[in-house]
Amino acid sequence: MAVFRIMLRMQIKAGMGPEFEKAWYSIGDVISGHPANLGQWLLRSGDEENLYYIMSDWVDEPEFREFEKSAQHLEHRQKLHPYREQGSMATMHVVYDMLKIRSGAR
Repeated sequence: MAVFRIMLRMQIKAGMGPEFEKAWYSIGDVISGHPANLGQWLLRSGDEENLYYIMSDWVDEPEFREFEKSAQHLEHRQKLHPYREQGSMATMHVVYDMLKIRSGAR
């Protein structure tokens, strides 16, 4: 299966990280609930303060672009906008996936 991946880079306003994380989690089902979405992740930078990455995987680019133009997505963005200082988006196609699912074992 060809996966279309989105990576957002978001600089969050100073001191608003914890509130941003809660807001993102509270509305995460907007994306996760979409039939074409395969999963999403919120990542906090280990190197730069107030920097976050949001990754989401989609079945293909047309399905993502359709969602991107939807009222659902606009509502999601409006709820996160107060926390955002700046951001950018990168799109990519997964070439290889070597993910290992671990069930609590190391």
